[in-house]
Amino acid sequence: MVLKIENVEKSFADSEGVVPVLRGVSLALEAGETLALRGESGSGKSTLLHIAAALEEADSGHVWVSGRDLTTLDDRARAALRRSEISLVFQQFNLIPSLNVAQNIAFQSALSGDVDQAHIDRVVSALGLTSQLGKYPEALSGGQQQRVAIARAIAARPKLMLADEPTGNLDEQTAEDVLNQMLDLVAQTGTALMVVTHSPALAARMDRQVLLKNGRLA
Repeated sequence: MVLKIENVEKSFADSEGVVPVLRGVSLALEAGETLALRGESGSGKSTLLHIAAALEEADSGHVWVSGRDLTTLDDRARAALRRSEISLVFQQFNLIPSLNVAQNIAFQSALSGDVDQAHIDRVVSALGLTSQLGKYPEALSGGQQQRVAIARAIAARPKLMLADEPTGNLDEQTAEDVLNQMLDLVAQTGTALMVVTHSPALAARMDRQVLLKNGRLA
C-alpha cells in the first residue's frame, strides 16, 4: 500500500468561524494504481491532496505514505519524505524560470540525491522533450511546460504521484496527449497516481474514481 488515508478531518477558520472541509475521509492506493478524485469546487479535493503530499497536516486521523505515518513526523522528516517518495504536478506547472528544461526535470532528483540519468533520459524521450532541453520555461507552450512538469515528477522515481488538474490549462488534444504519456510512464514505473480533476474524460481513464462531497467521500 503506497497511500493510506484513515478518517482524516480538516477544518479552516474564516470570518464566520470554523469551517469543516474534510469529514472523516478514508481511502487507499496501491503501487501502480490510478485514482481520480472528483468533486465540486470547495469540496476539499486540493486540501486532501496537500495532506497526502505532506504539505498540510490533518486535524485528526492518519496518513501513511510507503508505510510511514505522516502524523508522527516532524517538518524535517516530512520534507525528506516528500523529496524521496512523493512527486506533485500542479495545474500552473510551477517550473523554475531561471532553470532550463533539463535542469527543471532533474531538480527534484538532485534534491533527493538520487539522479538516475538513464531513467531521466527515458522519461525525456517518452515525453518528446529531447529537443527542448536547453530552452527555458518562458520559451515553451503550455503543453510543453506541462510535459516538463510531468517529466520532473516521474524523473524523481516517486512511489506516489499527486496531480492537481494536470490538464486543466491545455486544449483537448494536448490534454489527451499529455494524459496518455503520463499514464504510460506511470504504468512503466509502478507509481501510484492520484489525480484531482473536474474532467469526466480524464477521470474515466483512471482505475478508480471517488467523489468528494461536503467533505465526505460519496
